[in-house]
Amino acid sequence: MAIRQIRYDGDPVLSKKCRKVEAADDRIRSILNDMMDTLQHTENGAALAANQIGILRRLVVIDYCNQYLKLVNPQIIGYSGEQECIEGCLSFPNRFVKTIRPRQVTIQAWNEYGEEILLSGEGEMSKCFCHEIEHLDGKIFLDKAIEELKL
Repeated sequence: MAIRQIRYDGDPVLSKKCRKVEAADDRIRSILNDMMDTLQHTENGAALAANQIGILRRLVVIDYCNQYLKLVNPQIIGYSGEQECIEGCLSFPNRFVKTIRPRQVTIQAWNEYGEEILLSGEGEMSKCFCHEIEHLDGKIFLDKAIEELKL
């Protein structure tokens, strides 16, 4: 495993749409392992999308709320409710905003072995799923901001 360099504000890769993964093979598992290693060696990180390390594939890792997830081709398939959130991002250090997100989301993805999984998240995990999946579409949390915060 390796620690990859995180891409920061202004890097054009953050606004590019990631491509679907066709097979969860050893190469994809290696990238997911590197992503998790990178996330766990970065302060204040909850999750990481592949384009945040310069890889334009639909991959997300999460180490948050006692869940350790490696997701391939995640997509939101259902949501309900609404919540006001405070968000930050590893690619935008020291920037925080208020956003409005669904209170609950259901996602469909593959695990690292290509097996289909369904996951539901509420509250903070819902926010996390939404934030990371938007990264894969080349969107950032600042696009959803309703207010910039000074924390």
